[in-house]
Amino acid sequence: MLNKKITKLIVGTNNAGKLSEIKDLFPKNLKIYSPIDFKIKSPVENGKNFLENSLIKAKFFSKKSKLVCIADDSGLEIDILDGAPGIYSARWGGKNSNFTKAINKVFKELKLKDKNWKVKKIKANFICALSIYWPNKKIIQSVGKVSGHISAYPKGKKGFGYDPIFIPISKKVTFGEMTPKEKYKIDHRFKAFKKIKKFF
Repeated sequence: MLNKKITKLIVGTNNAGKLSEIKDLFPKNLKIYSPIDFKIKSPVENGKNFLENSLIKAKFFSKKSKLVCIADDSGLEIDILDGAPGIYSARWGGKNSNFTKAINKVFKELKLKDKNWKVKKIKANFICALSIYWPNKKIIQSVGKVSGHISAYPKGKKGFGYDPIFIPISKKVTFGEMTPKEKYKIDHRFKAFKKIKKFF
């Protein structure tokens, strides 16, 4: 039943940074598993958008574990790159999702578009799509978005992924420079989670 509170679930990601962030959003009494607990590898993500990819993962991990699964698909969309890297955000870092490599690729692509990009506020959005999939095939989805611009240089060691180059609107520091508490108040994942937190 959808009205029944979820007491245990699997978080559908093998990304340690993402797993940690999602865990921090949940009530402390919730029993949380990860794919590592069941030795489940990640599925192929061949959706056309963030929502489709999050559902692919939620459905896959739920069926493998026989648990309710919450999965997210998230990424960075940069306006002058026509929304890239978008759903390919992790893949820009190569097979091992090396985000130093991915960030360097972002800078390279921006320079090709505009050699003076560093002195401009290049608009970007962080998007997070969440899917909850129940073993009885019930589905709930939500999307969160935070807007901002790209930093001329990576700043900060906190967070993960593209956090060191994303400066949210009305802020002067990157996500990579914020404490988890500061980031969670405004970030895309928290906004998506707020819409579905009544189930926990």
